[in-house]
Amino acid sequence: MKAKRIGLSILLLAIVGLIVYNIAGPADLLAGESSVYATPLSLLPPVIAITLALITKEVYTSLFIGVLTGALLYTNGSLERTMNTMLFNEDGSMVSKLADSGNVGILIFLVLLGIMVAMMNTAGGSSAFGRWASKHIKTRVGAQLATMALGVLIFVDDYFNCLTVGSVMMPVTDGHKISRAKLAYIIDATAAPICMIAPISSWAAAVSGMVDEGVYSGIELFVRAIPYNYYSLLTIVFVVGMALMGFDYGPMAKHERNAIEKGDLFTEGERVTNADNAPKGSERGKVYDLLIPVIVLIICCVVGMIYVGGFFEGVGFIDAFSATDASVGLPWGSLIALLFAIVYYMCRRLVSFKEAMNCLTQGFIAMVPAMLILTFAVTLKTMTGLLGADVYVAGLMQGASSGLTNMLPAIIFLVACFLAFASGTSWGTFGILIPIVTGVFTDPATGAIVPGAEHLIIIGVSACLAGAVMGDHCSPISDTTIMASAGAQCNHINHVSTQVPYVLTVAAISFVNYIIAGFVQNVVICLVIGILLTLATLLVLKRVFGQKAATQQ
Repeated sequence: MKAKRIGLSILLLAIVGLIVYNIAGPADLLAGESSVYATPLSLLPPVIAITLALITKEVYTSLFIGVLTGALLYTNGSLERTMNTMLFNEDGSMVSKLADSGNVGILIFLVLLGIMVAMMNTAGGSSAFGRWASKHIKTRVGAQLATMALGVLIFVDDYFNCLTVGSVMMPVTDGHKISRAKLAYIIDATAAPICMIAPISSWAAAVSGMVDEGVYSGIELFVRAIPYNYYSLLTIVFVVGMALMGFDYGPMAKHERNAIEKGDLFTEGERVTNADNAPKGSERGKVYDLLIPVIVLIICCVVGMIYVGGFFEGVGFIDAFSATDASVGLPWGSLIALLFAIVYYMCRRLVSFKEAMNCLTQGFIAMVPAMLILTFAVTLKTMTGLLGADVYVAGLMQGASSGLTNMLPAIIFLVACFLAFASGTSWGTFGILIPIVTGVFTDPATGAIVPGAEHLIIIGVSACLAGAVMGDHCSPISDTTIMASAGAQCNHINHVSTQVPYVLTVAAISFVNYIIAGFVQNVVICLVIGILLTLATLLVLKRVFGQKAATQQ
């Protein structure tokens, strides 16, 4: 508690100092561009938000203070303009972000999924699956691997993945005394990393749309980059290895020990159980009462995305995915699936019309914390954009490109990690860096790839995508990280603090592999080396942190 107060005091003093400094600064800046635009101080808002969140374990206040700091820096300390910037700035305010159709679409999607989860619980589908799983999944290892497998299967979109996997597997993991922090990590590790190596996903579509048509088309470049996306691929190896070897380290070890020995799934922070979000489900519910709506949801979301992309107007399947808008397609598909679920459960006499309507409010209420965090996080991201944080990082990237050709993939990976972590957005990160990366390896006059860089351009783009996923994976202000916490019903800061050591471990292995790849440039050899490095690291970590506990057998 004392450390929290000290940390909060230091950060508040820093904010006051910024106000005084900027008010006392050059008068001509007060009405013009921010005095910290595209400087190291442009990264201060997310740094303050992240630091404060980790110190206080309180995410709402931390994000708000980060937004406030960004607005103060943007307005050079003008209090009146600060309030207007926070609330009404067209480019980065809370109101403008909430009014943005893309963000509203995602919020609607969250609400619809929350309603479906509430309805599955009420109908007894979730409890029936839990009973089935308790009979067939006998070990903690099996529960973890089953959770990961489901995450891999739901590769269409990371939001969809987080909430669906969490709602389906939570009864199973709870029954095997797997902490909510561990569940959140597995969900997060099979969300963005899996979407980034799936050719048919909203992420593939986003990357394809950000690549200038040149030597490679967007989707071709994405597919060629998959074998070199070491962070995503090695994260899968890491999760499987951790489950099979049966050990944990860092803060996660404490959470898992409390879950196993005391039955405490949360350790600290708010404690949410399934019973808190939904009434007792129907005892007549069957496993297929969960599986059928989930399968329909997957199909409808895929159809919704290709529909938005123009598939039914003659556009090819891959091109439709490339041209889709997930913020439109996912709400479209989830609404159809929800209507199906209501009719299906009523025909099965598992829920009444009144119970179905009650699920509307239950699902909305369950998603309010995630929606609030997402709103603050999105606003903070745009604040860093107003301050030119992306311009600053891009400048560092371009400055590092000369004379380090073979080391560029590793450098690109680090820069992408840093930018995605600070900004909380992987899409924004590779949107900034991909044009820079491709520009480094192509002739500006002809647009052709520089001789000898045919493999490096692929590795460089892969490093950019991998770094974006890594930074997004562990950033407290990342929407995917927020969704993973919501899906696992885990305290958000607990999720972040427990998974950071795991993310950094895989990131370090990936960094070494990108150094090797820059010189070897052989897809098979480099991937094998990466897998062996990951397994060797796991063996060393197990040796250091102890053998598998008997309770994990």
